[in-house]
Amino acid sequence: MAALAASTGRVRQVQGEVARHSGATLPLWWLAWLLLALVVGLRFEVGGDWFNYFRYIWMVQSQSLGQVLAMSDPGYMLFNWLGVQSGWGIYMVNLLCALVFVAGLVVFCRAQPRPALALVIAIPYLVLVLGMGYTRQGVALGLGMIGLVSLVRGSTLWFVFWVVLAATFHKSAVLLIPVAALAASKNKYWTVAWVSVAALLAYAVLLEDEVEALYANYVLAEYQSQGALIRLLMNAVPAALFLLYRKRFRFSSEEHKLWLWISLISLLMLVLLAVSSSSTAVDRVALYFLPLQLVIFSRLPEVLGSWSKSNQSWVLLVIAYYGLVQFVWLNFANHAYAWLPYKFAPFQ
Repeated sequence: MAALAASTGRVRQVQGEVARHSGATLPLWWLAWLLLALVVGLRFEVGGDWFNYFRYIWMVQSQSLGQVLAMSDPGYMLFNWLGVQSGWGIYMVNLLCALVFVAGLVVFCRAQPRPALALVIAIPYLVLVLGMGYTRQGVALGLGMIGLVSLVRGSTLWFVFWVVLAATFHKSAVLLIPVAALAASKNKYWTVAWVSVAALLAYAVLLEDEVEALYANYVLAEYQSQGALIRLLMNAVPAALFLLYRKRFRFSSEEHKLWLWISLISLLMLVLLAVSSSSTAVDRVALYFLPLQLVIFSRLPEVLGSWSKSNQSWVLLVIAYYGLVQFVWLNFANHAYAWLPYKFAPFQ
């Protein structure tokens, strides 16, 4: 009991230090949110699916607001409708999506012991590739990250709310809801019961009518994602590190259980990739577990070093690792050409 109390006290001390640090630099975080949102949202012909997203603009051009909200993915369709009404078109859509996505990222980073390091970790893939290339799923992940912060803070209800909202932009976000049941440690049976009901309702309202189409498009069509294995390995590495050193991570019991399950699921994804006929389906689901990288690697300097020291050498090593990730992606990824050179819409 004494050891448990001491561990809980250390966790609260770390959380208090994070809160004080984040509060002291709040204006800088507002600036980071704005600058990142502008870079992501006002891109011009950047991203592998840049031209594919115009079809959503065309779909809502002659629709009323009520008709738009009755469409599939109503949150994203609403942003398109606002883009048409404003005359800004795809730029309004992308900017609104970026504001939401980056807001979720900032909220999530500020909940980590080293928020600035977490943000650096997010840049190479989560921001540049996901945020600029998978617009709808980027918004869904941003909202999902706010939900994960709520879940860590003990609010399962708010977690479900944010995930359901995320599913209005990309319905696959519904798959995150069961995480709340897996991570439950207080009132477990009650939480599992009502979260299960919420998941079924979300499935019935947002996903049921399109399951056959999704199955046909992803599984039967056997879509393949180039680089899926590498992306899954990027999640598997922090998952393995957490399982290896989990006694050194200063998580609360709720956080520990949450990231344990996400780590196990991230490793399971490698198995699913090996047996699945569609690497794209597995790859798209795995995107929702990208925050694991921010959580584990932002804590790694203390885990491998000391919680009482600055551990600058370990920090630099983490930064170097993600610098290498950025270098390899820009120079060797098959679709990197769609991001190069970056073009800022106001200058075009």
